[in-house]
Amino acid sequence: MGRPIAFVLPSFAGGGAERVMLTLIGALDRDRFAPALVVLRGAGPLIDMVPAGVPVHDLARPRLRAVLAPLVRCLRRLRPAVVVSTFGHVNLALLGLRPVLPAGTRLLTREANTPSQSLPQAPWPVMTALAYRLLYPTADGVLCQHDRTAHEMAARFRVAPDRIYPLCNPVDIARLRAAAARPVRALGAGLRFVVAGRLTRQKGVDRLLPLLGHGPSDTHLTVLGDGPERARLEAAARSLGIAERVRFTGFVAKPWPWLAGADACLVPSRWEGMPNVALEALACGTPVIASPEAGGIDELAAETAAVTVAGTRDAFAAAMAALAPAPVAAPRPARLPERFALESVSRRFEQILDAI
Repeated sequence: MGRPIAFVLPSFAGGGAERVMLTLIGALDRDRFAPALVVLRGAGPLIDMVPAGVPVHDLARPRLRAVLAPLVRCLRRLRPAVVVSTFGHVNLALLGLRPVLPAGTRLLTREANTPSQSLPQAPWPVMTALAYRLLYPTADGVLCQHDRTAHEMAARFRVAPDRIYPLCNPVDIARLRAAAARPVRALGAGLRFVVAGRLTRQKGVDRLLPLLGHGPSDTHLTVLGDGPERARLEAAARSLGIAERVRFTGFVAKPWPWLAGADACLVPSRWEGMPNVALEALACGTPVIASPEAGGIDELAAETAAVTVAGTRDAFAAAMAALAPAPVAAPRPARLPERFALESVSRRFEQILDAI
């Protein structure tokens, strides 16, 4: 029996952070590690991603405050060697609960966004930043997706450098490309763009709609995802007179054929950690156009010419217009740097678990 590792998630919502955790769990060496999932509310479209044989402990509480006592009881029962979490509010809760967790439990937090961008968006930004400063240095390890977050953790939140662990988001390139073997593309002769993610203000889809309105009339945008902003975005498309050129698909469990079929994947986010959709588009060989606020996108752009970082609205529109329609019958050659490959990332993750 391997060492017990507990992963804590708020839910199985269809976001990138949830995908990362579930992918890492699935790649763990089961001879050395025994993963278990603790979810505050066991609902969401990614529940089918739970790896076979991994027990799920559903605390059935929609609010964090209501789940603290059940969470402690569950972890006391499981007695994991390491608890891994990836959302800031859950990270802070677990770090604050350390005194009542089983003795010797190690806490490994993953920062899903770039703090300097995400914390100002929090309901109580000053208090949240203070909590980061007080509690994050007590973590046994902090996983960071890119250099900027690692620097902020050390400089702003006083996390000891030897407790900061760089870890790329894992991409199962072979599986993804197999799933994208038959690219999907909106009908028509013009440029075809795709944007994917939970439809919230963070993802910045509202930034794209005016650009589409000023572009060629045969340009089309497919929006993969659902969320609280969907109705507002659909209304905006109608008011701009582009409703027939924007398709809202809702949540798509396997977006990769759409990514493979697009002329470019657009990432207009207002803040990010490292956008998974950009990594997955590159694995399909599809170019990426992104805003500079999209987390570690600058680091990614330095490694591959397939990523364009557009710092202004005009620059974003120009990058879109510079492309030519290019339907494909199969995914283009992968453009994703090797360090994001699942095998490499999972091996590094296991080394981190051993280290703490």
